[in-house]
This record gives sequence, structure tokens and C-alpha cells, in this order.
Amino acid sequence: MAKIKEITAREILNAKGLPTIEATVVLNDGKVGVASCSTEEDSLAAINIINKIIAPTLVGKEASIQQDIDRAMIDLDATANKSKLGANTMLSVSIAVAKASAESSVLPLFLYLRQFIKRDNGSLRIPIPIFNLIRGIRKEGSPSDFNEFLLIPATSKTYTESIQIGELIHKSLKKILENKVGGELSDYDEGYAPNLSSNKEAFFLLQQAAEEAHIRMGFDVFLGLDSKASLFFKDGKYRVKYIPTALSAQELTSYYEELNKNMHLLYLEDPLAQDDWEGWSFLFGKMSETSIIAGGDLISTNPYKLQIALEKKTINGIVIKPSQAGTVIECLAIAQAAQETGLKIIVSHRGVETNDDFLSDFSVAVAADYIRIGSLARGENIAKYNRLLQIESQLRIL
Repeated sequence: MAKIKEITAREILNAKGLPTIEATVVLNDGKVGVASCSTEEDSLAAINIINKIIAPTLVGKEASIQQDIDRAMIDLDATANKSKLGANTMLSVSIAVAKASAESSVLPLFLYLRQFIKRDNGSLRIPIPIFNLIRGIRKEGSPSDFNEFLLIPATSKTYTESIQIGELIHKSLKKILENKVGGELSDYDEGYAPNLSSNKEAFFLLQQAAEEAHIRMGFDVFLGLDSKASLFFKDGKYRVKYIPTALSAQELTSYYEELNKNMHLLYLEDPLAQDDWEGWSFLFGKMSETSIIAGGDLISTNPYKLQIALEKKTINGIVIKPSQAGTVIECLAIAQAAQETGLKIIVSHRGVETNDDFLSDFSVAVAADYIRIGSLARGENIAKYNRLLQIESQLRIL
């Protein structure tokens, strides 16, 4: 077993050209692990924390005992929300240690991570990608579009086939939107952002794009929605763009039911505000038999919130974002806990990304059902899609 010889950090740029951190871990056998997270913390302060606080604590420890590495950082932080060291600061070191140890073990990262899962979570597989193709336009102080309009390939498709479906519809949608608005369209990390006449129009555009690409909607590919409803929830009511009156949770649920009836929504993420537990229970009772009701902001990759959500019967899917958890072991633990209760697992990026492709290996290690890593554009997204293609090839020979 190799021990940690050195830990250093430096500033790099994320996908929007903003400063973030990259951690490098060197083991005494010469193996190296490098990881970056799109931090919301002060990058210079984070670098100082890694170099002067975390490194002295971890140097000399066995890199293969990930539990001890992560526990040491958790104890060093000693806050409920990792406010002392910073979740992304800790995560970058945690991932770098795992990468270095995987190299030392001569294992691909997804197989290395799988060792820390206590119960067998089934055969290795590539999760189904959820593509973000249209995103809502938000203006502070006004009713909001829904956050993202999604496409989900059928589970019968291989990962390569899913990527081909996403690429064909992505190109078809771009052509449709160029004809609609004229000129070239900028492709955001979370999809195109056209001016819409209604939220329903986004679904019609996706259906049209699939039809023109000769992809069968409801058979080869399905629709989904990430509402991010907390952003349009105020004073106990939901203020949705294109709907003239504020809605109760029950009224918004009826609106979703109408969408589901007409659009057959396979996936619905954060349809209500993260504190509206009563509304979530009501919606779950109405729609959970036909749709995946996924808690993202509701759970925030937090095991205590997960337990509350299960007790109140609000979800049948969980969105896991490692940057919310803070360490590799905590991410693995909540994925396993959720899987043991029968929830669908959706591994997701968060905010502005870097080219780090850890999420791809993590999603395979935990046998995730789905993965959300952005639109089929921009290098930080494509790096993760390409890593999954590589893993798919590796699984054929395992």
C-alpha cells in the first residue's frame, strides 16, 4: 500500500473562465492523482487551506484507506456544512487521493471506487444520459421559466446509441431554432435558451426535433423536466411564467399532470420548492406511478434530508451531486443508502464545471440509473461523455 507523500493545490480556470482549484496528490510509489472542482469558495483561500491545513494532516497516511482520508478532513472541518474548509476544497483532495490510489492499484477508477461499496449493487453498467437541450430564461423578480427541458433515451439503448440519439436531436433542434429566430445560436452548457411563447413550446420543439431526426418519441427517447421550483416559490405560492395567476402546490401539480398527459414526462426533478414537504407528498401520490420524481435541491445529497424525504413519501429518485457532499466516501454512502431503498439514482454535475471526469467513473461505480452532465456541447461536458464511452469499451472486455 502506498502512502501520501505530497499534496499541493493551484488555481485553474473553470468553463466560464473563473478561478477555481486543482489538487494534486503524489504517493510514495510515484503515482499521481489530479482533481478539480468548480468551487464557489475563494480559490486563493481554498489553495491556502489545502497547502497549509489539509496537506499536513494527510501526508503520511495510507492512500488506499479512503475512509480514513475523508474522515480526517471531516474531523478537521468539524462543521455541519463544511463551512470551515469548504466542500469543494475537501472534495478536490478526496478525489485526487482516490485517483492516485487507483493508479497505484492498477485499477480503473470506477472499479477502485466500487471496493468501498459494502453491498453488491448489481452488474456494471453505463447510466442513461439525461440531455439538457433547452433551458429557461430567468429574470430576477419576475415569474420564471422552468429550469431545463430534458431528453432521456430509452433504457433499452446502449450508451453509444444514447449518445447518437442525443447528437441527432441536438443538431435537429439547432436547425429548427436557427430557422425560428434566425442566425447562429449560442450553445450554453445547459442547452439552448430561445425566447419561448410558453413552457409547453419547449416540449413541442423537442418533439419536432426528434421527429425530424427520425427518432421515435415515447419509444426511443422520452421527455423530462427540471423545474427548480424553489426559484419561483414565494409566500407559499408558485409564480410560473406564462401562467397569469400564482399557483398552490396542488394547482401546480395539476399543471404537471396535464403536461404528463400530453407529453408523457418520464422524469420530473425538483417540481416543487425544497421546503414544501406537504406539496411534495401530494405530487408524489399523484404522479409517482408514471414518472420519476427526483429530489435534487430537496435532498442536496444529504443523508438526513434523504431520510425525511423517504419518511414523508416524496420521491422515487435522488439526484446525487458530489460537490454537495464534500468527500468521496460520503458520496458513495448516500448512493448506496438510496439504492437500498429502491430509489432511482441520478448522478449530476453542479454549476460551472471543469474538465475533470470523475463523475463518469463515480456513476458507474455506484451503478447509477442516469447521469446528468450537461448538453452535448462544450469541452467540460464532452470530457465526461467521452470518459463514459471509454468505460463502455472497457466493460466489454471485463
